[in-house]
Amino acid sequence: MNRIIRTMTSLGLGLLITACHSGDDDIVPSQGIPTDMGGTSFYLLNEGNWGSNKSTIDYYDASTQTYHRNIYAEANPGMAGELGDMGNDLQVYDGKLWAVINNSHLVEVMDAATAQHITQLTIPNCRYITFHGRHAYVTSYAGPAGVDPNAQRGYVARIDLDLLTITDTCLVGYQPEQLVICDDHLYVTNSGGYRAPDYDHTVSVIDLERFSVVDTIDVAPNLHLIEQDRHGFLWVTSRGDYGAISPRTYVIDPLTRTVCDSLELAISGMALAGDSLYAYSSVWDYATGESIVGYHLIDTRTREVVSNSFITDATDIRTPYGIAVSPTTREIYVTDAGDYINPGYLHCFTPEGNSKGKVRTGDIPAHIAFVLDQK
Repeated sequence: MNRIIRTMTSLGLGLLITACHSGDDDIVPSQGIPTDMGGTSFYLLNEGNWGSNKSTIDYYDASTQTYHRNIYAEANPGMAGELGDMGNDLQVYDGKLWAVINNSHLVEVMDAATAQHITQLTIPNCRYITFHGRHAYVTSYAGPAGVDPNAQRGYVARIDLDLLTITDTCLVGYQPEQLVICDDHLYVTNSGGYRAPDYDHTVSVIDLERFSVVDTIDVAPNLHLIEQDRHGFLWVTSRGDYGAISPRTYVIDPLTRTVCDSLELAISGMALAGDSLYAYSSVWDYATGESIVGYHLIDTRTREVVSNSFITDATDIRTPYGIAVSPTTREIYVTDAGDYINPGYLHCFTPEGNSKGKVRTGDIPAHIAFVLDQK
C-alpha cells in the first residue's frame, strides 16, 4: 500500500524538482499528515474551481495512517504543470489510476501503486468513467461548455485497455453523465444541462458487443448519477428543472428497462455498501437563501429511508460534496468543499456514524478511489 511513498522518496525529488521546474512552475511539495482515516488506502481527487487549473490528487496510506496532500506533481516531476482543470471522476482499475479532467478535456492514466503518469487521452468535455473486461468507457459532452439550446448530443468513448487508445465512440443523449455496466449493457444518464430549460430526461442503453444504443428509457429531467445495487436494480438521480419539477431518485428494472419505483429524495451524491445506500442531499431553498442538507441511509431491498442522518454525532459539514464507503471496513467518508475557493476537508466516520476525525484536502474535494491489493 505504501509503494507510492517509497517511490517518491527513491526519486530524489529535491533534485528532480529543481531540474524540471523553476520560477512560477515550482512544484508545491506534498504534505504528509498523520491521521486515522480508516483501514483502506485510497486516492482523493480535488476538483479545483472552474478555470483555476487546480485539480490535485491526495493519497491516504492505511498502512502508515498518513494522509498525503497534492502528490501528483511530486510523483511526476517531468510533467509540465499540474493535473489540469476540473477533475470530475477518479477510478482504480487494471492496476491503473484513472482521472477524468473535465475542463482540460483529458483522461489522465497513472500507475495505481505510484501515481506516476502513463499516458493521457483527449476526450472533449469528459465526465465519468467505468470499466468492463478489457475496455474503459467515458462519457463526453462532445461540445464546448456553455448553455446553448442547440447544444449537440454527447457520446461514450471506448478505450482499449491493452493499447490505451480510443477505439470507438457511441452517440447518446444530450450532456451524458454517469454510466454503469449491467448484463453486458451500458446504461448512461443524460442531463441535457446545456439545453436548459429543455433538459434531457433519458437513460441510453448501449449493447456493448455492437456498441450501439438499443434502447432509451424515459425517466425524468436532468439526470445525473446512476448506481447498480446488488439485486441488479439501477438507482438514478434527477436534479429536476430547478422550478416546477423537484429533484427525485428513481429505480430502474434492467430486465424490463422501465422505472419501477421512485423516492422523494434529492440525492446529490451516493455510495452503495451491501444493501445500504448512503446518500447526501443539498438543495437550495430560495425562500431562506440557504441549502437544506440531509444525510440519508436507504435499504435497497425495501427502498425505504432507514435514517435521515447517518452521521450520528454533532459533526459540522459546511458543503458536502462527495461520499464514499470503504468496501472492506465500512468507514464512511464525506468531503466538505467549504467555500469552493479555499482547501476543503475530508471527514471519516465509523460504520455507526461517529466521527473519526477530519483532514485538510485540496480545493473542492470530491471523488475517492479505494486501492485494494496493491503491492
